[in-house]
Amino acid sequence: MRSILLLLASMGVAAGCAALLNNDTEEAHMSRPAHHMADGTFVNTDGKAISKSFTDLLRWRWNRAEPDAQHFDVIKPDPDLISKPAVTQITWLGHSAFLLQVKGKNILTDPHFSKRASPLSFLGPERIVEPPMMIEELPHIDAVVISHNHYDHLDEESLTDIYLRQQGTPPVFLVPLGLKEELLSYGIEQVVELDWWESYEYDGVVLTALPVKHWSQRTFFDRNKSLWAGWLVDVEDFRFFHTGDSGYSDDFRKIGEGYPGIDLATIPIGAYDPRWFMKDAHMSPEEAVQTFIDLKAEKAIGMHWGTFILTDEEMDEPPIRLADALQEMGIEASNFPVMGHGEIYQISSADE
Repeated sequence: MRSILLLLASMGVAAGCAALLNNDTEEAHMSRPAHHMADGTFVNTDGKAISKSFTDLLRWRWNRAEPDAQHFDVIKPDPDLISKPAVTQITWLGHSAFLLQVKGKNILTDPHFSKRASPLSFLGPERIVEPPMMIEELPHIDAVVISHNHYDHLDEESLTDIYLRQQGTPPVFLVPLGLKEELLSYGIEQVVELDWWESYEYDGVVLTALPVKHWSQRTFFDRNKSLWAGWLVDVEDFRFFHTGDSGYSDDFRKIGEGYPGIDLATIPIGAYDPRWFMKDAHMSPEEAVQTFIDLKAEKAIGMHWGTFILTDEEMDEPPIRLADALQEMGIEASNFPVMGHGEIYQISSADE
């Protein structure tokens, strides 16, 4: 069993390591974006790939004591609020999955409704807290944004079910560069892939892929061959930023300066221990607060915690550390809350 778990970890099911990239010639480098490598892979804006070795992975996984499972309360969202929202609102569906409802549009982020974050139905990180809604209970979805290809963010079964449920009028699926073929292989046809800084307008919604610090891998052979991204969503005068997965970086300061007026950001606060292994790819709660400051967002919501056991911190630790960090920085807890599974957070009372 241990050998199988280590095998899955190396495929990117848990979280953790990426490869060093081949050297590149200056001439070839200047002919394409700086984060595009000659071998078809991608790097972060600092020009580097996150580079933990397989030895590092074994060191972490071999003697790891997994945290205890904690079953948090699940709130069943009010069907009337979901079907006819009177204001801009967002519902946490667990992990990094949210239903954003703004100006008559319904947008999903990193939807995951399956029992495991794994390519295998019988092995890999198991969902500890059940989804507060099932796919058939969702309203009509206009757009789905995927941050990257790790199994806890890109779930084939969930995406396929969402697409099939709306076959006549499917949502548009927005993915980072290199992921379109993956979704096409599922039979999903309405897919748009974007590079960093590129935007796509769909039915009054402008979606922009922006750089974050992470990596990608879904098999033994595709490490960093697709991009990772945060997503900026503009609907009329409302601006939303979904961070996806990221370590802390200067990218967020640049986003805050280049895209001012973010009304709401979803920022990861979990999957950060052990720090020697996770720091580059997953920010800590303290770094999440700094990310909030850098983005200059009006409000933020903590995510990427309390649903799967992916790393070594206790499942309930991220909100505790977040609260302490907010107090230390003199920021009101109401400006950066965590939500219960299925909780609806109403953002404004303006006319919709």
